[in-house]
Amino acid sequence: MEIIQTPENALSHSTVTAIINAPIEKVNIADWLLNLPDAEYQRCSTQHIGAAISTTYDGEPVSLNVETIGDALMVQHYVADVYRPDYCRMLSISDSITKGGRTKVQVLWELKATKIDDSTTLYTNEIHATATPEMFKYLKEHNVNLADAAASRQAASDAHNHEETPNFAKSIENKALTGKYNQPF
Repeated sequence: MEIIQTPENALSHSTVTAIINAPIEKVNIADWLLNLPDAEYQRCSTQHIGAAISTTYDGEPVSLNVETIGDALMVQHYVADVYRPDYCRMLSISDSITKGGRTKVQVLWELKATKIDDSTTLYTNEIHATATPEMFKYLKEHNVNLADAAASRQAASDAHNHEETPNFAKSIENKALTGKYNQPF
C-alpha cells in the first residue's frame, strides 16, 4: 500500500534531468530498466552495489537495487506499477540500514522520457522518499526529529541523483542506439 507523501512524512524529493542523444522512438525506458544487468547498474554510480530483476507473486516486474544513500545501505524492492517506453513508475518499501539499526522507507522512483526534437530526448529521474510508520518509530527511538532526518536524506539523495542520472541517460542512449548495455561511457 502506497503512502502518499505529505509535509508531515516527506524525507526527500530530487529531480534531475539529462539529455539522451537518441530519438524518443528508439528510447524504451521500461525495456532498459527491467532488463538492466547488474554490472551496468553498478557502472552508473559509485554508490551502486548490485541489481537484479524479479517479479511479484502476481507477475509484476520488480527491480531489486542495493546502494548507499549517504550513510545508509539501501535494499530497494521496486515494483513496477507503470512501465512504458516513455515512463516507469517504481514503488519500493526499502530497507534502510545504518550504524543505528534498520528501518523502512518508501521510495517512489519515476523515470521519464520526453521528446525534445527528432534526435534528442530529455530524461528525467525523480525520486521521492517518504517516512513509513517503522521510520517514525526508529526516529523516536533514536531521538532524531523528522526535519533533521529529512535534511540529511535530501542532501544525500540529491547528490546521488546528480551522479546517476547522466549515467543512466548515457546507458539508455547506448541501449537505444546499439541494443547493448556495455558501451563505454
